Amino acid sequence: MANTPQAKKRIRRNDRRAEINGARVSRIRTFVKQVEAALASGDKAQAEAAIRKVQPEMMRGVAKGVIHKNTASRKISRLTKRVAALG
Repeated sequence: MANTPQAKKRIRRNDRRAEINGARVSRIRTFVKQVEAALASGDKAQAEAAIRKVQPEMMRGVAKGVIHKNTASRKISRLTKRVAALG
């Protein structure tokens, strides 16, 4: 258990940040699911619109430090490739 005032403050801060970061990751996952749903339906226009929404959201997650840069790039690349393959 934390004894010093600073350690107690860090616990409070970490709890707040975990909640914010969890919400941010959840939001990113929701956008990715929208792209995958559009891909499953075969609607290219809807998939392209969804991919345009997910890219800045992922890069914002990278900037905030909740996901790694290479992870975001890999996911965007794979989704983009699948959207392009719809033809």
